[in-house]
Amino acid sequence: MRELVKDLEARREQVRRMGGEERVARQHARGKMTARERLAAFFDDGVHFEVGMHGTQMGLAAGPDGSDRPPADAVVCGFGKVDGRMVCAAAYDFTVKGGSIGQTGEEKVTRLRQMALRGRWPIVWFIDSGGARIDPGSMHPDSISLFAGSGHLFREQVHMSGVVPQVAAMVGPGAAGTAYIPGLADFVPMVKDVGSMALGGPALVRAMTGEDISEQELGGSKVHATKSGVGDAEYPSDAECVAAVKRYLSFFPSSCDEEPPRLPVTDPIDRREESLLDLLPESPRRAYDMLKLIDAIVDHGERFDLKPRWARSIITCLARIGGQPVGVVANQPTQMGGILDVDASDKAARFMQICDAFNIPLVFLQDVPGFMIGSKVEHEGIIRHGAKMLHVMAAATVPKITVVVRKAYGAGYYVMCGRAYEPDLIVGWPTAEISVMGPEGMLGIAARKMFGDAPPPPEVKQGMVDAIQKNIDVMKVAGWGLIDDVIDPRDTRRAIAWGLELARKKRVERPEKKRGILPV
Repeated sequence: MRELVKDLEARREQVRRMGGEERVARQHARGKMTARERLAAFFDDGVHFEVGMHGTQMGLAAGPDGSDRPPADAVVCGFGKVDGRMVCAAAYDFTVKGGSIGQTGEEKVTRLRQMALRGRWPIVWFIDSGGARIDPGSMHPDSISLFAGSGHLFREQVHMSGVVPQVAAMVGPGAAGTAYIPGLADFVPMVKDVGSMALGGPALVRAMTGEDISEQELGGSKVHATKSGVGDAEYPSDAECVAAVKRYLSFFPSSCDEEPPRLPVTDPIDRREESLLDLLPESPRRAYDMLKLIDAIVDHGERFDLKPRWARSIITCLARIGGQPVGVVANQPTQMGGILDVDASDKAARFMQICDAFNIPLVFLQDVPGFMIGSKVEHEGIIRHGAKMLHVMAAATVPKITVVVRKAYGAGYYVMCGRAYEPDLIVGWPTAEISVMGPEGMLGIAARKMFGDAPPPPEVKQGMVDAIQKNIDVMKVAGWGLIDDVIDPRDTRRAIAWGLELARKKRVERPEKKRGILPV
C-alpha cells in the first residue's frame, strides 16, 4: 500500500504541473493566473475536493501510440466552500492544449454539473479556452465522427437555469463551445483586455469570411461589456474578477429552493438622507444621477452593478436594504433622459428574471419618459423587446416595491412595476407624475386637432400645459387611491424596508400551465 500511495502522489504531482514550467511561465507573462491558482483564490483557504484529477485523453484521441495524455485533460474541476457555502467550479487550463474541450474533460465537467444540480449548489466556470479540441497530431480520423454525440453541456445548462446560480468568468478566450457557456450563464464577468468570447475565433473568421480582425476587436471584454451586452462588467485582473464572482454569489441563495442570505442590520432602516431633498433639479427637464439616490438608500451606500456600461439608460444592480438582498431597477435620467430602448428592455427583463428565479425582491425607482419611438427602434423591434419586459414583470412573483421619483409615462410606467403589475408597495415623491405621456406630448396631439399645422398662441399653449399638469400631479393620483402614499424623499429607505417586511411571506398564485411564451 505504501508503494501504491507513493506512486499515487507522484502521479498527482505530475498533474499539478499542468502544461509544464514553460507554459505556466508564459501564462504568468500574459498577466494571467493558472487554472489551479484561480481555484485556490476562489475557494475558502484554497481548499477544495478535485473531481477527475486523473482524467486525460483516452482511446482514439490519445494518438497512434497512446502517449498523448494531457494533465487533467485541460480542465480542473472541484467543489468546496466559498464564504462558508458549497460551490462547484471548473477552470479550463490554457497551459494544456489551450484549455480546449476534450472528450474526457467534458465528461468531468458533466459530472460536476450533475453534482451541482443534484446537490443544489451554484456552479462557476473560469473560462480560458480555445473551444472544442481540434488536434490533428493526436486525433484519429474516426474520432471526428464522435461530434454527433456531443452537445449535452448546453442542454444541461438550460435545465440548471433558474435552479442554481450559474457564473461564467471570462478570464481568457472562450471560442465556439466555450462561448455558449457564458451565453447561457447568469453572470459573466470579464478580465479587461484578456477575456474574450466569439462563436468563431479570428483564425476561423479569416478563413471563412476573409475578415482580418484581432481577438479583442472581434469579441473582447470591451465589445461585450459595451456593445453586445453578453458581458456584465470588466475587471482589471484575474484576482479582481474572482473577487467579483464571490461578491455576486453573496447576494444569492445556493438554489431556488432557498431564500437569499440576510445579513445583520448594521445600517438603521429608518436612517433619513437629507441630501435627497436637493437631488432633483428645479426643472423637470434637467437630468440628475439616479445612482446618487440608490447609494443614499441602500445599506452603507454599497451596490453591485450589472452591465453598467451597456444600455445605460437603465440601471440594474444588487444591493441590500436592512440586510435583505434586493435587485434595483432604476431609470437613469443622465442617459437619454432614462428612456427605454431595445437594449434597455432586454437588460431589465433579464435582470428581473434572475432576481425572480432566486427569490430576490425587486425595487423599482421610476423616472421614465416611456419607450423610445421612431422608425429606427421600430425596425429594431422595440415592440417585441418591450414586450419581454412586460412579460417578465407580469410573471414575477417576488416582493416588488415601486417608488415613483419623477416621470412615470406610458408603458414605461407599466414595465417599471406600475399599479397593475402587483407592487407590494407603491409610493411617490411629491415630484411624481403618472400619465399616459408628458404634458408636451399631449399638447402636441391636442394642438394639432385644434389648430391644424399652425402652432397655438403662446398664452393658449401655456394654459393647456397647466391644465394637463394638474391632472397628472401625484396628489391627484393619490386622491384616487392609486398609489399607497406620497412620501418625504428622506423616508424612501424606510418605506422600502417596511414594504419588504410586509411582503416577506408573499404568496402569489398563477394559472396552471406548462410555461409562458417569452416574446421574440
